Amino acid sequence: MIYKTYYDLPLGKAMLKSNGKSLTVLKLECHRFYSAFAKEEILQKDDLEIFSQTKNWLDRYFAGEKPAISELPLAPAGGEFRQRVWKILCEIPYGEVITYGSIAKKMAAKMGKQSMSSQAVGGAVGHNPISIIIPCHRVVGAKGNLTGYGGGINNKLKLLRLEKVDVEKLYVPAIGNAL
Repeated sequence: MIYKTYYDLPLGKAMLKSNGKSLTVLKLECHRFYSAFAKEEILQKDDLEIFSQTKNWLDRYFAGEKPAISELPLAPAGGEFRQRVWKILCEIPYGEVITYGSIAKKMAAKMGKQSMSSQAVGGAVGHNPISIIIPCHRVVGAKGNLTGYGGGINNKLKLLRLEKVDVEKLYVPAIGNAL
């Protein structure tokens, strides 16, 4: 059985899903893939322990604390490639960013390949079902491009600022202006 609940975050309303033991989805209502996650027939159950743990984790995170990802049992659904990319995302330290290219190099090394497509990595990052906790917002394009965040570039900036990332070195490619 799959369960869901909703939670109001400083970035907007979020939907949380669980298999009853682990968190499987955390998506902001404004996320570009939200409707795909929201249309499934699932039981709303607000009192699951994993939902309480996740809400506590999120409260601490938005209060400026640095809760460890390992505090929560996570079970994002995805193939082996995506799972490997999401594992790398979980290793990005709080308050730091990494490029898609750097992740591609790490993936190539782990897979015994000479190179890996940054676009393939971007696809895996973009399909991360557990936003914020699996920190896909910490991934930027080459030279600091603030590319693709399903919850919106403004929310990506808010999360990075919360983590005290120096966003002055980052920019939105479509605009091209320094932030």
